Amino acid sequence: MSNFEYTPPKNAPVSTEEMQNDLKQVAEKLNTDTLTQKLYSEHGKYDVTNLSRRFGTWNRTLATVGLKPGNINNYSDEELFENILSIWQHKGKQPTRRDLSINPSTISHRPYNRRFNSWSHALQSFIEYANQNEVQVNNNNSSEQNKTEKQTSRDPSLRLRFQVLKRDNFTCCQCGASPAKDPNVELHVDHIQPWSKGGETVIENLQTLCLQL
Repeated sequence: MSNFEYTPPKNAPVSTEEMQNDLKQVAEKLNTDTLTQKLYSEHGKYDVTNLSRRFGTWNRTLATVGLKPGNINNYSDEELFENILSIWQHKGKQPTRRDLSINPSTISHRPYNRRFNSWSHALQSFIEYANQNEVQVNNNNSSEQNKTEKQTSRDPSLRLRFQVLKRDNFTCCQCGASPAKDPNVELHVDHIQPWSKGGETVIENLQTLCLQL
């Protein structure tokens, strides 16, 4: 004999815990640490207006379950460009406006519109930034010091990472893996001659590798 199960009435009030659990489940499903209202509306069970009303604002709603704010007004250019690079790297090609509403993007289209007036202008600004030559700073005055001290920092800049990834067609140089073919592949830029052994952080000494290598 089967057990009886309780089915709540259609108009039964939703508890705070149920709302929070659904937020966490959606974030886990999308593998993201933030959610825009649009993204949650596409994948969540409850109305975003009701959630915002329950907790005060949408960002406060996210904060109750440990998620980052979904809408930030003061992103720096570097943060906006970093998000573009993340999407570009994931797709292996130029992102579209639609890509801003899905993983791995963590920023919606609104901050780009506010800063650059449109998504197209944002992309153009990013490409102009990425195509500029990397300036190497050398503060050493002694030629003897130059032989032993680094001319570049260890971590490549956003611009340099993009230039290396683009040169390597967003593909691992050792095994050919690409996020465009397998979404589970994660790429990073690494030194050919290790930085700890004298290798400089310049495009000629950098390569694209997947994280398994």
